[in-house]
Amino acid sequence: MVDLKSMTLDEQGELLKGLGQPAFRARQVFSWLHRGAASFEEMSNLPKDLREQLARLCALSRPAVARKQVSREDGTIKYLWRLADGNCVETVLMRYRHGNTVCVSSQVGCLMGCAFCASTLGGKVRDLTAGEILDQVLFTQLDSGRPISNIVMMGIGEPLDNFDNVLRFLELVNCPEGLNIGMRHISLSTCGLVKKIDKLAEYGLQLTLSVSLHAPDDETRNALMPVNRGVGVDKLLETCRRYFEKTGRRISFEYAMIDSVNDADWQADLLARRLAGTGSHVNLIPLNHVEESPLKPSRRVREFQRRLEERGINVTVRRSLGGDIDASCGQLRRKAGASQGIGKEGEAT
Repeated sequence: MVDLKSMTLDEQGELLKGLGQPAFRARQVFSWLHRGAASFEEMSNLPKDLREQLARLCALSRPAVARKQVSREDGTIKYLWRLADGNCVETVLMRYRHGNTVCVSSQVGCLMGCAFCASTLGGKVRDLTAGEILDQVLFTQLDSGRPISNIVMMGIGEPLDNFDNVLRFLELVNCPEGLNIGMRHISLSTCGLVKKIDKLAEYGLQLTLSVSLHAPDDETRNALMPVNRGVGVDKLLETCRRYFEKTGRRISFEYAMIDSVNDADWQADLLARRLAGTGSHVNLIPLNHVEESPLKPSRRVREFQRRLEERGINVTVRRSLGGDIDASCGQLRRKAGASQGIGKEGEAT
């Protein structure tokens, strides 16, 4: 079956041209898909024979809400979506003064093994298709009734480990005939896959690249993030400088504050020295506690922030949202799996 939702407008045009349809039909189909149509029967301005033909040729599924949690504190909504094959992924909708931001997943599970993250527990199951990533935006907007203006790719999975599907998703969500969300309203977070960062730079996209750094020294970062082994912080930062020179886009460095691990004064000073003169931005993140992890939230966030600012580094502390609804990425999927008998592959056991 053809994965119609993962196809670009031009690709849909070629498909429909092969079916003997005029060019304008592609825009009609594309528009329906990007409004969240769940069946071809809904596409009322298409001829009936074309709807029947598409139903025979193409797959058109929608994710089902497996679980939904709404924060009483700030209105954050966390969805656990069940995909067509039974696997589940998480999506979070956050409300800010500047609009609604959706945090989407790019994989079922994660291969990266970061010590502080619930997403990686159980490993990676598979990549999401471009259409499955897009569905998280479409159906979160439809279910919540809140128009989405910003996207962050910081959910379950490493986006650059699913490079081709993520690039295709970005093209789809940016398309004027679809949701038309501008690249400057999209952030992509990576744990630091240096070859893929260089590859992304070649596209010159005007999105915001967020690099999960979490430590300025190799010893600490190796312990927290296996991806650092064999690469090192120096090489990662060199890659980030090349990315900035190529795209002109400032990089944001994410830094989860972990008690007695990466929150010492000397680590703040080293981080400041390594980022000096780069114009980079550091986003300090109060750690979300994961039950399976011994790591605890730092009590020195403000002191760490002060030391960085005194050394000329742009710093913000991420606002904590959804603290009462399994805020840490991957927690809801694991808890739902445990309570509902969902195994590692997302199937009933």
